[in-house]
Amino acid sequence: MKSLNYKVILNLSGVLLLLNALFMYFSMLVSIYFGDTLTYSFLISGTVIGLIGFLMVYFTRQGRKHVSKREGFIVVFVGWLFLILSGCIPYFSAYFYLPAEDLINNEFNFTNIFYETVSGYTATGTSIFDDPQNLPKSILFWRSTTNWIGGMGIIVLTIAILPFLGIGGRQLFLAEAPGIYTDKIHPRITDTAKNLWILYVVLTLIFTILLYFSGMNWFDATNHSMSAISTGGFSTKNMGVAYWDSNIAVQYILIILMFIGGANFALIYLLIKGQFKKVWNNEEFRWYIGLIGLITVLIFTALFLFVYPNNGLSTYNLLGAEHSFRMALFHVISIVSTTAFYIEDYTSWLSITSLMFFALFFIGGSAGSTSGGITVIRHVILIKNCFAEFKRILHPNAIIPVRYNGKSLQQSVVFHVMAFFIMYMFIWIASSILFALFNYGVTMSLHDILTSLTITASTLGNVGNALGEYGPGNSINDITDTAKFLLCSLMVLGRLELFTILILFTSYFWKNN
Repeated sequence: MKSLNYKVILNLSGVLLLLNALFMYFSMLVSIYFGDTLTYSFLISGTVIGLIGFLMVYFTRQGRKHVSKREGFIVVFVGWLFLILSGCIPYFSAYFYLPAEDLINNEFNFTNIFYETVSGYTATGTSIFDDPQNLPKSILFWRSTTNWIGGMGIIVLTIAILPFLGIGGRQLFLAEAPGIYTDKIHPRITDTAKNLWILYVVLTLIFTILLYFSGMNWFDATNHSMSAISTGGFSTKNMGVAYWDSNIAVQYILIILMFIGGANFALIYLLIKGQFKKVWNNEEFRWYIGLIGLITVLIFTALFLFVYPNNGLSTYNLLGAEHSFRMALFHVISIVSTTAFYIEDYTSWLSITSLMFFALFFIGGSAGSTSGGITVIRHVILIKNCFAEFKRILHPNAIIPVRYNGKSLQQSVVFHVMAFFIMYMFIWIASSILFALFNYGVTMSLHDILTSLTITASTLGNVGNALGEYGPGNSINDITDTAKFLLCSLMVLGRLELFTILILFTSYFWKNN
């Protein structure tokens, strides 16, 4: 292996810090507009981070600009580390500017700030704040901004501007982009990244306007649009979207936005261009719709027949049917897309519906989307390989490939999917045991074990809300610090698709060959 080009790694990390500083200045403007106490907090944070980023870029500007595959993995890991650490600065700075009464719950300690920042950038959306509604507006906006940055991936944003720096970005894109592959909407990888980010920004603006005219104020509309398109899940209200539980228009708009966030953005781009046939011919997209449709019908039936008539919320009529359908559709898309917005505590419906939601923790959205999880395409390939294996047992001498979108997949792709799934499940089981020990100790109850299983599954899949005591509307502030750091590692692993991080800890990666 060639010696690593540390200059290009530091150079690109400096660019990320500069971009992060720019977004901090946007939060500063929000602070000025609302007149809260954190204007200087964001000014100082943005200036310090921007200065560090500038110095890193300036003193490494003469280095080799080409990024190798290995360096691409390192840049993504180091870049995310710089993002998270720098993203903590506004929270730390806010500690010195907030009134004492806002700090009584000790929510602004290092562990909590680190957790909140990781949850934001990984678009997981679980929070340590017990009362976010009373936080300064600029902090709420910064939380949503971290969701929005992490959703599409600031590495991809960097790739969009790399041509101006004379740096090739293909290896960064391959290391950062979620899923097995990412459809290119342009022959040049940098133009693909640029077009995806333009689409991302335009959709955010359009749905901000739609949410505003549906009943939200501009601030809430902007924050929820950023969190929904990024499938992040941070809200400006203690009750989340349940604050607008009587506003049907807001709920349907968020349903559409979460669906888009969980779909392949390259397909959304083609859909806007009117290439409907090409979009529908994509197998993963059809499975994505089919899965949402099937689970929605099942949960709708359970709600309509057994839940709402028993608690007086609805009756057997058209209004009751619409309410049951809307609740089922909203929460199914919210979990599948890993957004984890909620209108009701869906864990209180029926045990069977909770079990179905728990199963959805392991599905995830589409490849090339802003959502986390295993992703639909991997499940499709696993299922197809199972059926192909049945045929191979009957016809051992036949060559029976796994076909996807009408084409035969290379066996290496199938092996990659199988390895990913096995590693994902192993990490989930191991981390569940560790979380139970870290948070409850050796005297844990069966309830504690079940809680550990659900919260590790939700964080590894970047879903957000778990089931039980860490379900919808509950913060994780009372979790032990050790357990919080474990969850942070799971969120980053899930967001960067396991291998991007784990490969760095193999001896083969660092060997000269």
